[in-house]
Amino acid sequence: MSRTSSRRIRLTAALGAATALVLAGCSSSGTGSSEGGVGFVTGKGGIDTAPAGKRTDAPDITGTSLDGSGALKLADYRGKVVVLNIWGSWCSPCRAEAKGLQAAAEKYGDRAQFLGINTRDTDPANAVAFEKNFGVTYPSIYDPDGNQILKFPKGSLNPQSIPTTIVIDRDGRLAARAMRALSTEDLDKMIEPVLAESK
Repeated sequence: MSRTSSRRIRLTAALGAATALVLAGCSSSGTGSSEGGVGFVTGKGGIDTAPAGKRTDAPDITGTSLDGSGALKLADYRGKVVVLNIWGSWCSPCRAEAKGLQAAAEKYGDRAQFLGINTRDTDPANAVAFEKNFGVTYPSIYDPDGNQILKFPKGSLNPQSIPTTIVIDRDGRLAARAMRALSTEDLDKMIEPVLAESK
């Protein structure tokens, strides 16, 4: 098989998986499922959490920053609680939660790092305009084909729709997930318990 054919197959698979995420996100109710025996529970309001002793390591998320300022790596934030939001400028629920996410990022300041993964925006200018319109100042990785999203292991607190917000603990493990647009109160419910864990 030629390198071009192999690359096309991988791209087609990534696009298919990302499309499934898109369709699930904009049409789902946002409630999670616990897929029995994987060590996490569905909380109220569709927020899934994993007990500290049963968390899965976050994958190696890396990419170019949406604003073109350089490379971003999730691993660079090890030692901090990270709030990872997966979004697209085309996504209505993403627009609904954008200002609240920015307000939460400002509220938590240095106590938590907010990081976005922008997906399915074929033109980064649309995503940059989205951030400007909603005043989003925390960084985002540009991931138009959904390759970074596909790195999350199945059966973990992995993203299955857009938007999805995931809280990662100080040890780089998946602690909480919500697969819907979030209010600031919902964000607090996800972030505060992880921040309260011993350092």
